[in-house]
Amino acid sequence: MKKRNVKKRYNRILEISEDAKQITLPDSRYYRRNGLYYPSVTYVLSCYPKGKFFEDWLKKVGYSSEYIVRKASEDGTQVHEMIEDYLNNKELNFLSPTGSPQYDPMVWQMFLRFVEWWETYKPTLLETEVHLFSDELKVAGTCDLVCEIDGELWVIDFKTSNNIQTTYELQTAVYTQCYKECYGKMADRQGILWLKSKRRKPVEGKMQGKGWEMVEMKRTHEENLDIFLTVKKLFDLENPRHSPIFTEFRTQVKRKY
Repeated sequence: MKKRNVKKRYNRILEISEDAKQITLPDSRYYRRNGLYYPSVTYVLSCYPKGKFFEDWLKKVGYSSEYIVRKASEDGTQVHEMIEDYLNNKELNFLSPTGSPQYDPMVWQMFLRFVEWWETYKPTLLETEVHLFSDELKVAGTCDLVCEIDGELWVIDFKTSNNIQTTYELQTAVYTQCYKECYGKMADRQGILWLKSKRRKPVEGKMQGKGWEMVEMKRTHEENLDIFLTVKKLFDLENPRHSPIFTEFRTQVKRKY
C-alpha cells in the first residue's frame, strides 16, 4: 500500500492501493509506526478517572452534555487550525470580503490571545502540529508546538477548555518524552497555553495576559510519566486486543445504469 499525507484535520495517514482505486482510512485514535499501530496519547488518557466534578457536571447539564462537548471540541479544533495557518504565514480575517463574520467571536478571541502571546514572547518556531511517537511507551500523538523562547526549548499544548484538567499535564509530559525519543533533545520547559483562562491582566514575572496564561507543570516530568504509565496499564487492561478500526472505500464511482 502507498501512504499519502492528508489534510491536518484528519491527522492520520491514508493507505492508498497501487491502482489508486481503494483507500483504507485507519481509526483516528491510532497512528502507524513501522507497521504497528500505536494508540494516541489522548485515547489512552480517556481511561483516566473523570472524578466527582465530572459526575456533578453531567447531572447539572443532563441531555445537553453531548452538544456541549461536541461544540467545545469543534471550537478547539478550529482554534488549532487557525493557529497553524497563522504560524504558516497565512493571513486570517474575521470578516469575509462581503463584511460578514467568518468565525464565532469567542473562537476569534481565543485565537487573538494566542497571537498576543506569540507577539509578546516572539518564540522561534521549530515544529507545529508535529506527529510524535514513543517506542518505549508504545503511544503516539500530535504536539501543538515546539519552540524556543529566550534560548529554552519548550513543548507546548494549546487548550481552549473552561478548566485545566490533570490529563493535560500528563499529555504534555508524554509529548515531551516522545519529542526526546524522536529528536534526541529534552525540552527545558513544558507548558499548557490556556486560551480560556480567567486571568484579567498581565502580571510581571508570569507568562499571562487577559484571557490567557501559560500553565507549567505542577509535578516533575518523571512523576507525570509514572502516572501516565499507570493509566496505560488500565487502558491495556480494558482494551486487551485494542487495534484500529479500518474504513475502506472506493476512489472512483461511475453510474452503470
